[in-house]
This record gives sequence, C-alpha cells and structure tokens, in this order.
Amino acid sequence: MAASLTVNRSQATTETRWVRYALTGLALAFITLFLIVPLIAVFAEALRQGWGLFLAAFTDPDALSAIRLTLITAAIAVPLNLVFGVAAAWTISRFQFRGRSVLTTLIDLPFAVSPVVAGLIYVLLFGAQGWFGPWLAEHDIKIIFAIPGIVLATVFVTFPFIARELIPLMEAQGSDEEQAALVLGASGWQTFWRVTLPNIKWGLLYGVILANARAMGEFGAVSVVSGHIRGMTNTIPLHVEILYNEYNFVGAFACASLLALLALVTLAVKSFIEWRSEKLAEEDRRHATEE
Repeated sequence: MAASLTVNRSQATTETRWVRYALTGLALAFITLFLIVPLIAVFAEALRQGWGLFLAAFTDPDALSAIRLTLITAAIAVPLNLVFGVAAAWTISRFQFRGRSVLTTLIDLPFAVSPVVAGLIYVLLFGAQGWFGPWLAEHDIKIIFAIPGIVLATVFVTFPFIARELIPLMEAQGSDEEQAALVLGASGWQTFWRVTLPNIKWGLLYGVILANARAMGEFGAVSVVSGHIRGMTNTIPLHVEILYNEYNFVGAFACASLLALLALVTLAVKSFIEWRSEKLAEEDRRHATEE
C-alpha cells in the first residue's frame, strides 16, 4: 500500500517526459534567442575589424571621459545606497512604527517609475526653469547637465537594490543574537559590527553588486539630466548611443562590449555569492542537526 501511494504521488506531481523536454527546450530556445545570440553579436561586431580598432575605441578621449565619469558616478552612488539600504533594512526589520508600510512602498518606487520620468523630476526641481533653478543659478551651483545631477539620478534608480536584499534577510534572521549581545554589555556599534554585519554580509555584497551594475548601465534617467555634453557629461551608455548614431559601429559595439563584460562578471559574482550562501546555510543546518 505504501509503495502504491508513493507511485501515485510521484505520478501526480511529475510531468510526462515529453512535457519536460518541451518546456526545457522552449526555455533554452528563449534564452538563446534573446540573451546568448545578442551577447555574441555584441562581441562579434566589436571585434569584426580586428583588435586594433577595438582597443582604439577605448583610447579615444571621449571614451576615456565616459569611462571615468561612469566609475565616479558608481563610486559615489553605490556607497550612498549602501548606507541608506542598511539603515532602511535595520529600521523596517527591527521596529514597528506608523508609516512602516509607506516607507517599504517608497523604497520600491524606482521600480515603478520610469527612469526617464525620474530624470525629468530632477530637471523640474533643479533645472533653469525648475523650482530651485533661479536660486542655484544665483549661487553659481550646477546640478542639471553636470555631475551632481547624474549622481542624483543614479542614486534614485539604484537605491532599492541593497535595501530590498537586506529587508527579508534581516526579518528572517530575527534580532535574538543582537538582543543577546546588548544584554551581555555590547554597545550599539559593537553589536552592529560584530553581530549584525557578519550575519548580513553576503546579502549586502549581493545588493552592492546589483546596484553597481545598474549604476554603470543606467541610461534613461542619466540621459535626461546629463545634457549629452561630449567629453563632460556622457557616461558609457550615452557614449555608445552617440557613436552608434554617428555610424561608428566598431566603437559603439566596443564600448557596449565593456558593459556586456560587466554584466557577465556581475552574473559570475552573483552566482558565487548564491552558492556560498547556500553552502553556509547547509552547514548551519547540519550543525544544528548534530547539536
């Protein structure tokens, strides 16, 4: 009877072989058509006329300026998002207060708002005809069509990533270890550095990687606030657009391949972090079972 129940349960929860093969083939075909083939095409077009022209695309002064500005923007936006993400996750996961659900919803706002709209918001606030435009012009402060505007737009579109990775993680872990540390005499900062941070380090690193990838690849919001000033306010995605519109396909695809390479590295690091997190969770479960 038990064997019969096992067989029946297996048949009820397992699809037939042809269905599994069909679904697997459909998924592989979709991934190949929409992900792998375009990725191969980017590198193929970038190298079509040889390594000389490929490398020359990165020595162009405008390309170097775009790369430098992209790195500067990410170097400012990601740490700001790290501080905000940790603070927001700590607040939401550790305290019950009025407006908690509103704060959680606002964190998801950049996912719902188009990046172009986000850039337009900053133009309406800090542009020459915006709310603060006259005051900024009077004090010779440039935000729109300058680096500060690019950083602000990038921070807006990337700030949910770290918080969204940490909130469910910290809620699942609970606060028992932190409360125990406080009872034993640890200060707030000691509890954070020695208890909280080690427990969330993999989720934090995962969120930082995603935020950095989005910061370097952001186009819509940055395009609105940058002004497309060549050699000054163009990031790598904007530089790719300009080169492509000028029919400089080798240069455009060469710079695009840099972003594609960043995506591949991000994917590899992401997979490693997931593997490492699963391994640590398995070790914790094994230790708990042994105890």
